[in-house]
Amino acid sequence: MPSQQFNTLKAIPDLSGKVILITGGKFEAHSIFYKCTSGVGAETVKQLAVHNPSKIFFTGRNTKAANTLIESTKLLNPHVQVRFVPCDLSDLSSVRQASNRIAAKATRIDLFFCNAGVMALPPGLSKDGYEQQFATNHLGHALLIDLLMPVLQDTASLPGSDVRIIITSSQAATMGLTPKGGINFRALRTEQKMFGGRWLRYGQSKLANILYAKALQKQYPCITTVSIHPGIGYTGLQGNLKLFDRFIMWITTIGKRSSVEQLSWNGLWAATAPKGVAKGQVQGGEYYEPVGIKPRAIDYQTNNALEDELWDWTQEELEAWELKAGLKIVFTFYDLYVLCTYD
Repeated sequence: MPSQQFNTLKAIPDLSGKVILITGGKFEAHSIFYKCTSGVGAETVKQLAVHNPSKIFFTGRNTKAANTLIESTKLLNPHVQVRFVPCDLSDLSSVRQASNRIAAKATRIDLFFCNAGVMALPPGLSKDGYEQQFATNHLGHALLIDLLMPVLQDTASLPGSDVRIIITSSQAATMGLTPKGGINFRALRTEQKMFGGRWLRYGQSKLANILYAKALQKQYPCITTVSIHPGIGYTGLQGNLKLFDRFIMWITTIGKRSSVEQLSWNGLWAATAPKGVAKGQVQGGEYYEPVGIKPRAIDYQTNNALEDELWDWTQEELEAWELKAGLKIVFTFYDLYVLCTYD
């Protein structure tokens, strides 16, 4: 449960004219221990919709679930434009396609929730050859932020603007659930098989979320970027867990679990609370637990060298991918030209 209540109707201001982007909006996850009918992303869409934003874009992979979310949101506020953008964050090509669709429809982005994620997946590589949890939770979001940064910066330059990026991390990153050194950069293009690997790989990706938020704040001070832990609850994120792991999690979280609505509170607070350094205010680059609490930082969170290494590694990997993807496009057009002119 959150340590304090958050009244969304009173605390969130009028959002007229604002454009919001939220990654993730998962529906219908079931197990013998829980039933979840919407994820934090979907709940965030609905909570924000009642405050009259101009547009809400949300990403995901399930068109049927997306249509259900759009219909339920329209019942709350028929005037808000809610648009679904297909996107698989583990696939960088899909991320680029999503960014193109968003940029074509959005002249501004005021609030960007990097909410989507996976947890405790078995060993595996993404389509682009990265450890799949790191690819989804960090690298996919990093590319989407990078591609949409021109829109975010343009919005930040407008009078009276308050652009924010809210990156969903996890308490797992602060509890020692990471490989030695925090992030094993040399192994990010491997499956990183190890004892307790599911959780260590997850914690590693969530630590990257915290560090990348800090780095983004330094690189783009005109935009307020923070990382948050939503709390503990069942949202469908646990769908990849083995039955035994689900049972252990169910037992160990008795009395600590939050509803999906409560899980959305910390992100909503980070997106809309006044900025500043005082208690209850949002300070760029910080990590917050529910609701609006800044816990004591662990060593990895304050490791500037690790933060810089993550930033450099991320930029180098994305630049290399962009170059490779660009060459593929060039060769595709060249092959088409050769095919059309061959006699």
